[in-house]
Amino acid sequence: MRVIRVETSAATILLTEAPEPKVRDRQTGERAVDAVSGEPLMTIGVVYIEDGESALVKVTVPESGITEGLTLGAPVSLVGLVARPWESVFNGQQRHGIAYRATAVAPGVFPMAQAG
Repeated sequence: MRVIRVETSAATILLTEAPEPKVRDRQTGERAVDAVSGEPLMTIGVVYIEDGESALVKVTVPESGITEGLTLGAPVSLVGLVARPWESVFNGQQRHGIAYRATAVAPGVFPMAQAG
Protein backbone atom coordinates (compact mmCIF):
# COMPACT_ATOMS: atom_id res chain seq x y z
CA MET A 1 0.00 0.00 0.00
CA ARG A 2 1.23 3.50 -0.79
CA VAL A 3 2.85 5.69 1.86
CA ILE A 4 1.87 9.37 1.77
CA ARG A 5 4.16 12.06 3.23
CA VAL A 6 2.33 14.49 5.52
CA GLU A 7 3.31 18.17 5.29
CA THR A 8 3.09 19.59 8.83
CA SER A 9 4.64 23.07 8.54
CA ALA A 10 1.25 24.87 8.68
CA ALA A 11 -0.14 22.70 11.50
CA THR A 12 -0.11 22.95 15.28
CA ILE A 13 0.50 19.51 16.82
CA LEU A 14 -0.02 19.07 20.58
CA LEU A 15 0.92 15.99 22.60
CA THR A 16 -2.21 14.50 24.23
CA GLU A 17 -0.93 11.03 25.23
CA ALA A 18 2.57 10.23 26.52
CA PRO A 19 4.65 7.64 24.66
CA GLU A 20 3.69 4.04 25.44
CA PRO A 21 5.00 0.75 24.09
CA LYS A 22 3.04 -0.38 21.02
CA VAL A 23 1.49 -3.81 21.60
CA ARG A 24 1.38 -6.31 18.72
CA ASP A 25 -0.79 -8.92 20.46
CA ARG A 26 -3.10 -7.74 23.25
CA GLN A 27 -3.65 -11.27 24.54
CA THR A 28 0.04 -12.07 25.05
CA GLY A 29 1.29 -8.49 25.57
CA GLU A 30 3.89 -8.98 22.82
CA ARG A 31 5.48 -5.66 21.79
CA ALA A 32 5.37 -4.46 18.21
CA VAL A 33 8.73 -4.04 16.49
CA ASP A 34 9.82 -2.45 13.22
CA ALA A 35 9.71 -5.07 10.45
CA VAL A 36 13.07 -3.95 9.02
CA SER A 37 15.20 -2.90 12.02
CA GLY A 38 13.56 -4.97 14.76
CA GLU A 39 13.48 -1.86 16.97
CA PRO A 40 10.63 -1.69 19.51
CA LEU A 41 7.83 0.72 18.56
CA MET A 42 6.00 3.29 20.69
CA THR A 43 2.70 5.13 20.21
CA ILE A 44 1.80 8.69 21.10
CA GLY A 45 -1.45 10.61 20.90
CA VAL A 46 -1.58 14.07 19.36
CA VAL A 47 -4.16 16.62 18.34
CA TYR A 48 -3.42 17.82 14.82
CA ILE A 49 -4.77 21.34 14.16
CA GLU A 50 -4.72 22.97 10.72
CA ASP A 51 -6.98 25.46 8.92
CA GLY A 52 -9.34 25.70 11.91
CA GLU A 53 -9.97 21.93 12.05
CA SER A 54 -8.58 19.39 14.50
CA ALA A 55 -8.24 15.61 14.74
CA LEU A 56 -7.02 13.26 17.45
CA VAL A 57 -4.38 10.98 15.94
CA LYS A 58 -2.29 8.04 17.19
CA VAL A 59 1.25 8.03 15.77
CA THR A 60 3.75 5.15 15.83
CA VAL A 61 7.38 6.14 16.49
CA PRO A 62 10.48 3.95 16.94
CA GLU A 63 11.67 3.88 20.54
CA SER A 64 14.92 5.69 19.59
CA GLY A 65 12.83 8.50 18.03
CA ILE A 66 11.25 9.51 21.36
CA THR A 67 13.04 12.71 22.38
CA GLU A 68 13.49 13.83 25.99
CA GLY A 69 11.53 16.88 27.16
CA LEU A 70 8.09 15.94 25.81
CA THR A 71 5.29 17.54 27.85
CA LEU A 72 1.58 16.70 27.69
CA GLY A 73 -0.36 19.60 26.16
CA ALA A 74 2.75 21.12 24.64
CA PRO A 75 3.51 21.43 20.92
CA VAL A 76 5.58 18.70 19.28
CA SER A 77 7.29 18.21 15.95
CA LEU A 78 6.70 14.92 14.09
CA VAL A 79 9.78 14.25 11.97
CA GLY A 80 9.18 12.26 8.76
CA LEU A 81 5.43 11.89 9.32
CA VAL A 82 3.73 9.58 6.80
CA ALA A 83 0.21 8.20 6.43
CA ARG A 84 -0.50 4.68 5.20
CA PRO A 85 -4.06 3.60 4.28
CA TRP A 86 -4.92 0.08 5.51
CA GLU A 87 -7.73 -2.46 5.19
CA SER A 88 -8.44 -5.72 7.01
CA VAL A 89 -11.22 -8.15 7.79
CA PHE A 90 -11.81 -8.78 11.50
CA ASN A 91 -14.55 -11.18 12.68
CA GLY A 92 -16.08 -11.03 9.19
CA GLN A 93 -16.22 -7.22 9.22
CA GLN A 94 -14.33 -5.12 6.66
CA ARG A 95 -12.31 -2.43 8.44
CA HIS A 96 -10.15 0.37 7.10
CA GLY A 97 -8.30 3.44 8.27
CA ILE A 98 -5.08 5.40 8.13
CA ALA A 99 -1.97 4.51 10.14
CA TYR A 100 0.41 7.36 10.97
CA ARG A 101 4.13 6.88 11.54
CA ALA A 102 6.98 9.29 12.26
CA THR A 103 10.72 8.69 12.51
CA ALA A 104 10.90 10.91 15.61
CA VAL A 105 8.87 13.14 17.94
CA ALA A 106 10.50 16.16 19.54
CA PRO A 107 9.38 19.22 21.51
CA GLY A 108 8.01 21.82 19.10
CA VAL A 109 6.93 25.44 19.11
CA PHE A 110 3.62 27.14 18.56
CA PRO A 111 3.41 28.55 15.02
CA MET A 112 3.75 32.30 14.70
CA ALA A 113 0.47 34.14 14.08
CA GLN A 114 0.30 35.21 10.46
CA ALA A 115 -0.36 38.89 9.76
CA GLY A 116 -3.31 39.32 7.53
